[in-house]
Amino acid sequence: MSHAPAPATRSASIGSMMAFAAMGCVQLGLAASIGLAGSLGSEGVAWLRLAWAAVILVAIARPWRLTFSRATLGICALLGLATAGMTLAFMKAVETIPLGTASALEFMGPLGVAIIQGRGAGRWWALVAAAGVLGLTEPWHGAADAAGVLFALAGAACWAVYVLLTQRAGDAVDGIGALAISMPVAALAATLVVGPGVIGRMDVQVLAIGFALALLLPVIPFSLELLALRRLTTAAFGTLMCLEPAIAMVVGLLLLHQVPRPAAILGIVLVIIAGIGATRTGRRDPAKLSPAAQDPAAAAAAQSIR
Repeated sequence: MSHAPAPATRSASIGSMMAFAAMGCVQLGLAASIGLAGSLGSEGVAWLRLAWAAVILVAIARPWRLTFSRATLGICALLGLATAGMTLAFMKAVETIPLGTASALEFMGPLGVAIIQGRGAGRWWALVAAAGVLGLTEPWHGAADAAGVLFALAGAACWAVYVLLTQRAGDAVDGIGALAISMPVAALAATLVVGPGVIGRMDVQVLAIGFALALLLPVIPFSLELLALRRLTTAAFGTLMCLEPAIAMVVGLLLLHQVPRPAAILGIVLVIIAGIGATRTGRRDPAKLSPAAQDPAAAAAAQSIR
């Protein structure tokens, strides 16, 4: 007799809730990071968060106790590079353009994944989300800083790669073991780019604030995103990310006093509709899930014989 898969492991609704929680943490973390950027610079804040995240995730996941294939290590390393690029580019973007606008532009990355990989209704929801993003960014005004827009679009490209690699890494490694490899790679990459210029500005207070920021972004949200992508297709996940610009706009309004235009409010409505639609159509096919995504016991067995 066959049994239906346990809903808790592959439920689209659970995956969606994880994605929502991750988005909230990301935007709160970004808003808090902007305040610290005045003393460290945007690159310094990004580096500090990634460095602390690497320490925290290695301490929690203890990757030396896990077994990784060479291919999985390669995926995790590439994921780390995408994470570093996404983090550094976005922090540069929010220096000159509003948080909601930057998030909307960066969302073009997962939206592109949703459109390319979506099928049937999934693509239609992505198009609805795209209309919402237009309302949020209002490109017809042409008032956004060009450098900020370019940094946000660079972050979008990195985010698209991040979505694809996170799902593959999460399927290959149980728990958050993949992040214990990718995050140190991201921290090392960020150190090579900006570390030497900011290490001298560290003090005990800044390090303590950086530790708290790292928990809020990226430790908690990236862990939730990895788990969500075990339950959702990349197309559905990419469309769900349409809610992030809306969350960013609310956070920007409440914490940074960035007041949205009427068109942006319409954009929020459209992206919320698209997010609901993605939730209803985005469950992954159980037959295509790896052992790590299907059952922890099966994942452990797979790790032991790899």
